[in-house]
Amino acid sequence: MKRCVSVDKNLCVSCGVCKKVCPKKAIDIFKGVYAKCNEELCVGCGICVKNCPAGALEVIEKAI
Repeated sequence: MKRCVSVDKNLCVSCGVCKKVCPKKAIDIFKGVYAKCNEELCVGCGICVKNCPAGALEVIEKAI
């Protein structure tokens, strides 16, 4: 299992806070509309989740 971040596109306000705080630079703002996580770079640390003002992110476990 691999930990990574999932983005709820309906809650994301594309503020960019998650992108700024990600230590692995795994998050980008997709077409200026919502955050998108690069699962290959993400280590599932949860820093972005704790800093998201909209509550749009969560750490999930994915099978590899």
